[in-house]
Amino acid sequence: MSRPHVVIAVANLPVERDRRVIRECRALEGAGYRVSVICPRGTRGLRVVPGTADTRILAYPQPFAGGGLLSFAVEFAWSFFWIALRLAQAVLFQRARAAQACNPPDVFWPLALAMRALGKPFVFDHHDLSPEVYESRGGNPTGAVHRVLRLLEWLSLRCASAVVSTNESYKQMAIDRGRVRPDRITVVRNGPAAGEITVRPVHKSDKHTIVYLGVLGAQDGVDAAVLAAAELRHVRSDWRMVIAGDGECLADLKALSTAQGLDDVVEFTGWLGPEEVDELLSRATVALQPDPPTPHAERSTMAKTVEYLGRGVPVVAVDLIETRRSAAEAAVYVPTGAPKELAAALDELLSDPERRATMSGLGRSRFVEELAWEHQASRYIALWDRLLARYGADKVPAPRPAPHDQVTTGRARAETS
Repeated sequence: MSRPHVVIAVANLPVERDRRVIRECRALEGAGYRVSVICPRGTRGLRVVPGTADTRILAYPQPFAGGGLLSFAVEFAWSFFWIALRLAQAVLFQRARAAQACNPPDVFWPLALAMRALGKPFVFDHHDLSPEVYESRGGNPTGAVHRVLRLLEWLSLRCASAVVSTNESYKQMAIDRGRVRPDRITVVRNGPAAGEITVRPVHKSDKHTIVYLGVLGAQDGVDAAVLAAAELRHVRSDWRMVIAGDGECLADLKALSTAQGLDDVVEFTGWLGPEEVDELLSRATVALQPDPPTPHAERSTMAKTVEYLGRGVPVVAVDLIETRRSAAEAAVYVPTGAPKELAAALDELLSDPERRATMSGLGRSRFVEELAWEHQASRYIALWDRLLARYGADKVPAPRPAPHDQVTTGRARAETS
């Protein structure tokens, strides 16, 4: 019996750089589904999603890179054309039974209507809050662009057969803004699987290591982390800061570090692979989540924080709704993320090894018992089983063992959700 074929569409980056989608593919494969991913072309010659058995990549060329309103619009229109074409080919020639679209952008609702008209389910995987991202990057919250983004979000939520939300705040927003019935929404959080993480023995050093791991975007508050380092230098010298990641602000952050005279204590590593992340966080005394309290950050689950908790690293974070839901007592919270606040919290935690040990244990427990991908995957697969049964798909064959490869670490705008 053939395996039901699910097609996943990702528009904002190649699939090999989207850890959430890789995990979804692995979960579907392990449950007996056949999977394909439509995405912009990334690594040349890559045909199968890394870490999967046989999930095919249906790549398309992406010559555009959004940097302004017009270029984003062109990029998204181009992506819509190619994703529509690839999905039609999958339905007509590869017996695709269902589809999932991951935002941003929120432009794939016409495909949801088309799939449902054909009697095939369509899932909207709500990775990010596009109106709030626009606002956090300086957009006018009462302007025409914001209203268009709200409309596109509403259409995406309303037209899908089911919605996957990355946390309870996104679920509530789908209910309030999208008027989606709660029984059509499944919460599937971001975060690594327990098997992806190697908890190494704590690396002993004469200096404490403070780590930031993630995207270096305008909305991520990493400039406050650099300025906090400048403040902390006035009160103690037994530390260094490692900023691991990449993004549009990398050059500016390096320049800021140089201007503050921090080049000897602040290191920028670029993106790291899984083993390098494990090694870095084994050396970390404290980790940072400096995202400022914007409407987007308040409602979003920061993937970096779950990475920290999974390895038992105590966290200093801005006091945000979803951050508290993730980290609970495994973090020290500051009100606004101002550099002096972050520096004071870091100084306090670096001076208290007993508190750090307690927070480390609490973080690991929360990860193992609630946040690890294994808990999320079971809900994700249950959703697909219900949908395919409702739409009359063939019974799913017995589960197939998934490969044990590590999931690659990569850049994703959606990784904040």
